[in-house]
Amino acid sequence: MHDARSVRAPSMFRLATASLVGTAVEFYDFFVYGTAAALVLGPLFFPTFSPLAGTLAAFGTFGVGFIARPLGSVLFGHIGDRRGRRPVLIVSLLLTGASTVAVGCVPTYGSIGIAAPVLLLVLRFLQGLGLGGEWGGAVLLTAEHAPDHRRGLWSSFPQIGPSLGFLLANGVMLVLSAALTEAQFASWGWRVPFWAAGVLAAAGLWLRGSLAESPRFLELREHARVPLAEVVRGHWRLVLLTAGGLSVGYAVFYAVTTWGLAYGVEQLGVGRTVMLACIMAAVVVKGALTPVVAVLGDRYGRRPLCLAGCAATALWMFPMIALLSTGEPLLMFLGFLVALLAFITMFAVIAAYLPELYEPRVRCTGAAVGYNLGGVLGGALTPIVATAVAHGERVPWGVAAYLTGVALLSLGCFALLPETRPVLAAPVTPAAERPAARG
Repeated sequence: MHDARSVRAPSMFRLATASLVGTAVEFYDFFVYGTAAALVLGPLFFPTFSPLAGTLAAFGTFGVGFIARPLGSVLFGHIGDRRGRRPVLIVSLLLTGASTVAVGCVPTYGSIGIAAPVLLLVLRFLQGLGLGGEWGGAVLLTAEHAPDHRRGLWSSFPQIGPSLGFLLANGVMLVLSAALTEAQFASWGWRVPFWAAGVLAAAGLWLRGSLAESPRFLELREHARVPLAEVVRGHWRLVLLTAGGLSVGYAVFYAVTTWGLAYGVEQLGVGRTVMLACIMAAVVVKGALTPVVAVLGDRYGRRPLCLAGCAATALWMFPMIALLSTGEPLLMFLGFLVALLAFITMFAVIAAYLPELYEPRVRCTGAAVGYNLGGVLGGALTPIVATAVAHGERVPWGVAAYLTGVALLSLGCFALLPETRPVLAAPVTPAAERPAARG
């Protein structure tokens, strides 16, 4: 058994920042693929398809990463529950970084034929496998070090990572898109962000190398022999409810950042740079407000914020699609911004909520599997369904109906989950300071 007392407690800010940076790097790797899928991968890797079919095929390879994520959560969850949270952070970052760099080296269909999209699928699968382990390790290491009354706040730091990763990925794409001609971007420019992943992964590994193991893991007297078996046997209902609850967050985020980008460029004729700028501006605000919302979760509870986020999403999807269809940058930005604020109302508190729902011995597996199954339900299908539904429509109301339906499903799932916010004991007044009893 490990001795928790022998581990020096780290600074919460330093630990949370290291988790944030690593998560940002891994989500950079994941998002740069999504942006490339929306912009260039269809013609380069599926040139024999029609433009619509090529986009659907590119989003199909995008979806493979989501399918791999639950498998990664099982694999790395097992390691996290058996060997500790810290090893998960190192191995998952290595896997995701290496596979992302490799994507930037894959020859196109014109060079090696059918082997090109096959390699793309394999590498995207490995990306998803690594990311499936990343979230559980980063969130648990932070949440299990944090004091009860500030767990929501400190756990929200890794949740800022996806925003930073998205901004970094799309910022690089935006600069390259503006600086290069269409021919240069299609020839080699799109590969540069993938190659840059190697440098970012090295920086993340350096920051994470000195992190201390989770005190909750070190305090365990007995570890689960097969964590997945215990989760399936004792917590299957919890996993399904959390996956269903989280699906709307993924659906909204990828409807905005991936499908919205492709729709604006291909169907509305809006410039790629303008679309990226609108989406990135909304993501900046979302990222900045994440810890603010998390503090509200510490004060008022996790479940009320999740319910509010789902309700706001259900009410906003039709207005968002109407604003997007105008093609006007400010109106599109407003539509994206409100949607992402509804999203972060849920996801800012999820990093504290999910670990609190599971007992420590299976927490890494249970929380990560539920989180990443939500990604399959909401993230993998949304760009594909939305692209198919929107084709030929002047205003894609079918996309709004689909997203509203997912929001209502998630609302029902969160309604069936319990509240977990720790109830803090009232401070005890020393006897000497108490007022004397009367009578």
